[in-house]
Formats: sequence, C-alpha cells, structure tokens
Amino acid sequence: MSGGGAAGQYPFEQQAGKKPQRCVIQSDQTVDMIAGMRIIPRAALFAGQQHARRVFRRKNTDGVDQAAKPDGHIFNKGTDRLQENGHAIDEKHKYRSVSHTGFLASAERLQSGKEDFQAPSEDAAAQKSKGQFFHVVSIAGIRNVIPKGVIMWKEKIQNFRQAADFMAQVSASGMVPGLDSIRRLTAQMGNPQDSLQAVHIAGTNGKGSVLGFVSTILKCAGYRTGRYSSPAVFSDLEKIQVNGRSISRADYVRGLEAVRTAAEAMAAAGLPYPTVFEVETALAFWYFRERQCDIIVLETGLGGLQDATNVIKNTIAAVITSVSRDHTAILGDSLAEIAAQKAGIIKNGCYVISAAQDREVMAVVEGVCSEKEAALRIADVSRAERIRSGLTRQRFDYAGMRKLEIALAGRYQIENAVVAVEVIDALRRCGYPVTEKMLRRGLLETKWPGRFTILAKRPIFVMDGAHNAEGAEKLRESVRFFFTNKRIVAIIGVLKDKDYEKIAELTAPLASQMITVTPPGTGRALPAYVLAEAVRCYNPNVTAADSLEEAVEMSYLLADSDSVILAYGSLSYLGKLAEIVADRDRIRRDAHGRSGED
Repeated sequence: MSGGGAAGQYPFEQQAGKKPQRCVIQSDQTVDMIAGMRIIPRAALFAGQQHARRVFRRKNTDGVDQAAKPDGHIFNKGTDRLQENGHAIDEKHKYRSVSHTGFLASAERLQSGKEDFQAPSEDAAAQKSKGQFFHVVSIAGIRNVIPKGVIMWKEKIQNFRQAADFMAQVSASGMVPGLDSIRRLTAQMGNPQDSLQAVHIAGTNGKGSVLGFVSTILKCAGYRTGRYSSPAVFSDLEKIQVNGRSISRADYVRGLEAVRTAAEAMAAAGLPYPTVFEVETALAFWYFRERQCDIIVLETGLGGLQDATNVIKNTIAAVITSVSRDHTAILGDSLAEIAAQKAGIIKNGCYVISAAQDREVMAVVEGVCSEKEAALRIADVSRAERIRSGLTRQRFDYAGMRKLEIALAGRYQIENAVVAVEVIDALRRCGYPVTEKMLRRGLLETKWPGRFTILAKRPIFVMDGAHNAEGAEKLRESVRFFFTNKRIVAIIGVLKDKDYEKIAELTAPLASQMITVTPPGTGRALPAYVLAEAVRCYNPNVTAADSLEEAVEMSYLLADSDSVILAYGSLSYLGKLAEIVADRDRIRRDAHGRSGED
C-alpha cells in the first residue's frame, strides 16, 4: 500500500505468489464481523465462539473453527484474562461488546480457495459487500498471527498528516506486552535509550502527577529534562516533552520517519511489526537523545515488567506510586501479581521510592529490592503535617521543610507531592543537586491537566481522570472535602474494560443529577446508555447524552451558580470536554462584553 492510501483499508500489501497476508482492523461491533468469519486457533476463546453464533445467525456453526482447548473446554481463565477487555461473555456481561481484532482481505487479493473460510449465511452476505472475509482473533494471540515481512507504509513520512495516518495504521496491531519487539526496534535505531539517565515511574494511580512534579522540579533546577507520559489529554504531541514543551510537529515527523525506517527493516527481516506504543516509546527515546537531555522522567503505559518503557537500562530511581487492582485481565487478579508487574521496573542498585502501600504490595516491592540490591525509601503521606487544602493552592510541611506549596487541587495530590520530594532527595544522592528553593518552585509551578482541574467558575466546573476504583475513591474524598453541602451535577464517561459498576457505586450517590457520555474516538468506549443503567442502581436521576456538547449544555441547564459540575472518568474524552467548556465560556464572555459596550 502506498502512503497516500486511506488508513484502515488493506494496510498490509499482498505479495504476489506468496501466502496471502492478513490485514489488521479493530472492531467492537458484531455487524462488522459478518461474512466468512473464521476463528484463529490458539487465539479466539469463549467470547469468539459467542460472536460466531450471533454473527452467522444460524443453528449450524460446526464449520467455524472455535479453537477449543486440548482438554475440550472453550473457556480457559489462564488465557482468557489476556484478552483486551478481560471479559468473557457470561450471564452478567452478555450485552457487553467485547473487542476483537479482525483480519480483512478481498477474495481477489487472497488468491486462495474458499475452503479456507466459513461461508457466510444469506442474511450475512446481504449485510456485507461480497467477497470480504474476517478472521477474528483476541488480543491475546495477536503477536502470533500478525503476518511477518509486512510492509505497512512504503513511502517516506514527510508531513504531519502522513505521520498521523501512519500512526492510525500502526494502532491496528493493538497492545502486546513484552520487550522483544521494542528491543529489536530500538536496536535498529542505535539504542537511543542507552545514552539516557532515567526516573522510571509505575503504579496504578498518581504516575502522571508524580512525573509532572519531578520533571518540573528538575527543569527548575537547570536540567534539560525529558518526560514521556500517556495518555494525552489534548494532543498526542504532549506525550513527549523537553522542559515542559511538547515535541514540535517537524520533530515528530522527522523522528517518526526514523522509527518507521527501523520498523520496516524489522518487517523485511520477517519480524512482527511494532505496536503503536512501541513506536511512540522509540520516538520518545530518539527525541530525548536528539535534544541531549540530562535526565528523563517516564511513566509506564501498563504494568512495568513487560511494558515497552522497561527497555530503559540506566534507571537512577524507580518509583512505585499507589498500587491497586486495575487491568486485572492482563496484570493478574491479585495485588501481589499486579505489584510484581509494577516492581519489574526496578533495576540492580537503583534507588526505589514507593508510596505507602497495602501490606501485600509492600512485601513484593521489598522482595524485589532485596533481590536487586536496590535502596528502598517509603514516601509516607502520614508524615506530612499542617496540611492546608484549597482549590487553587495546597500547603503542607514535610521532611523538615515548612509550607511547601502545590497548585494542583485534589487531596490525593499531597501524597503525590510527597513521593516527588523523596524522589528528588534520592536524585541528590546520585549526583543531581537540587536546592530547596528550586524544589519549592518546581512543586508550585507543576501543572497536570485532567486531575481535579478547575475549568470554569460560577458554577465551578471540575474535571478529573478518575477511571478506576481507587481513583474514584480519591475523587469522592476530594469532593466531600471541597464541596460539602454543594449540589453536584456530574458527567461521567468510561471505557468498557474498566470496573465501571464499582466507579458508579463510589461516585454516583454524590450527585443530584448524573449525565453519562460515550468517550469519542475509541473502540473501547462504554456506550452512554450502558453506563446509565449501571449508574441507575445508585442514583435514579441519570440521563444518557448523545454527545459531549449535549452533556455540557445539559449540565449548565441543571446547575445554578452555586452548584458544582463534575466531569470525570476516562482521560480520552476530558480533553475534548475541556475545549467545549472553554469555547462556551469564551462565547459567554464575548456576549457579555458586547452587551456592556451597548
């Protein structure tokens, strides 16, 4: 395929005379997987079988390969939990859509016999164009079935539009834990990460805020500081920054072309194509080397041990923020399993700074530190004294320093600031001197959008990225502290692989009125009406909005000047929501200004 092709259509080029290549697409809708579905062995599990029966809409599905396990059981917890959403279709979740990865090719391009495929039923064929076949596979098996030797993008990336199209195509490969691919990719690029000194952060909640505090303090202390975080709130460019400035479009294009060249060399050697997170991570390392950063601060994307960021070797300080149950389908069901993944970022002889943890988590962290001969420091927020909290400033005493101030709201930010103070103290011991004056300045200058951020006043409009149970608990604590006896109008949107029922249980009773939204632009979004049903169990006053714009307008209609509007959940929609609120506020101010002039 040439670089000018439409993203998502035949992203892999068929080579004449060779076994047909398969094309990766993403689908959450059953209707998208109608004609000629065939389940790939070792990949499609219980959910795939259910899809097969619904899709073909006929009683006889014997011709569909259901990929049963050797013992005859379709459902296997040990592998099913590796699916992207982590949900088998059981009685409780039978109406929930489960993501699968499909493989699309036309009959002409396949050049193979139809005996390779399950023939579609008549009503299925009527709903999809003739000659399309789908191979459906869960994320668990994606690395095993992505074709080798694939050329995804043959032309040089020369502008930002091409860069965006390229990333859209790479995104089709989903998420694959493991370091083999990122090691090969960075090796093709000369291992840019090996020249970098890093603070590496893992944890369930608080990673981004701690990254913000630490990187801002280091910048204020005069170090050229790179930082790599995800997800983005407003723009993908903000994921990669040096001294608080996002990578430019020109550097993004130039760096992505370097990564693409390396990725194509891997494909030409018969290796799987890197995932989108591996591409972004390699791009970040390339950029930090180009900018000759003194130190970088990066957070894991998921877990730690098998996360692409863990290709970094020179870890000065490994940081473990609060650990709780999240992404259990991939990281494990128990706190000990999850903690082992997070602690996987600890390197031999580095400093380890951990927030105060559950006893089960701390036992794992201590064990890894002992094995790696790493010095462990506990950042215990209970030692913070004289805490004064406000919506614009918070103040506390810690480690002999009085009246430390932060501008991030939310009670939980005190804990994140304490972790950052301990990280800076460890860096001082490693040859990165930071004065108390610079530490104070950095704490106060830190901004981190999407974490109890005030978007507007009268009424107060707050957004917070509470997207899991622990985040919801901390949000509830902050709402009760800052907005006691206030009337709350809440907007919530989450992804369907989150424990949205628990989030609703913890937060819905806080609000007088709930509005649910579907986060746009992601196949993992939980539909607003499904979320509304979950919320209704804890708050009967709930409405499903058709769009973010409608949700914002509805919230303002329901709130008076003394109310509080609270938008929370997935960061994937909060950036767009913030733009809608800002536009509305600007129009209102302009209208009032013209009225005053008249």
